[in-house]
Amino acid sequence: MKNFFSFLTRFSNKKIICFDGGGVRTIASIVFLKKLEAESGKKVSDIFDMFIGTSAGAFNAACFAYGGFTADKIKRYWSKHYLDKIMKSSFFWDKASLIQARPRYENEGRLEMLNEIFGKSTLKESNKPFLCLSYNIESRESVIHDSINTPNVTFLDAVAASSAAPMYFPTYQMQDKSWMVDGSVVTNNPTLIGYHYAKKILENENIKILSIGSGHNKNKISGENSTKWGGVGWLRNDIIGMLLDSEIHNEISESFFDDNYLRINSPLGKVNKLLDDDSDENLERIHLMGMEWWSEFGEKTLKFIEN
Repeated sequence: MKNFFSFLTRFSNKKIICFDGGGVRTIASIVFLKKLEAESGKKVSDIFDMFIGTSAGAFNAACFAYGGFTADKIKRYWSKHYLDKIMKSSFFWDKASLIQARPRYENEGRLEMLNEIFGKSTLKESNKPFLCLSYNIESRESVIHDSINTPNVTFLDAVAASSAAPMYFPTYQMQDKSWMVDGSVVTNNPTLIGYHYAKKILENENIKILSIGSGHNKNKISGENSTKWGGVGWLRNDIIGMLLDSEIHNEISESFFDDNYLRINSPLGKVNKLLDDDSDENLERIHLMGMEWWSEFGEKTLKFIEN
């Protein structure tokens, strides 16, 4: 009988949720998930069996996996109070300029917030399986931290490493002395990586994936003007956004997973493409983008999580 139930468990449906990076724009995913919790009557942490993210998405995934937080509680960590703490610099820089002599922000504020949430808790203490992606700049390789294969890594280390966005934050040194930067330099959409590991961690091939983006920039770039750009010109015209555009992963996933995959995303519209615009006006636009996602994808998502 035990073997029979083990067989059923292995082939029963498992659900994972994957969060893109995107700085403050990832607030839209939390707005969307607040609506999901309200309409379904279930906590996101109860709906999904594994939580995966990169960069700012790693933070959201960690909060759901580790503490079983509601979407509303996680959104509080994206309030102006915490954003001012995270995006605090001890030196002068021009926020409108992409060219800086050093990182825009220091690490202290975000490490203080991560310590407030996770303390010294390690990944093995997670309530649900968790995975995030970083990049080791010295060995020049992607690094996966997850609750099964790297159980003794702290949540603080894993999330701080995954969200150490070049130009925005300093390179992050882990407790093992390795130097990490943002996992988005590998991919900003961790769906395929998440699925690869989830099969092993959940010991299941039957996996449904909800993938949530952070908006993508579809503003036209002048081809003629671009012929005159050097490094500064390309930086000012969103070369970073182009490099982080992982929508090709979405196309592959749609083809590969078929009905077991649902992607939540849209063009940015009026939302600022920059990852750190925490002005009241831009935060409101991000909130509205999350609500528009619910209008477009809400019913599909409710049906998706039923089965």
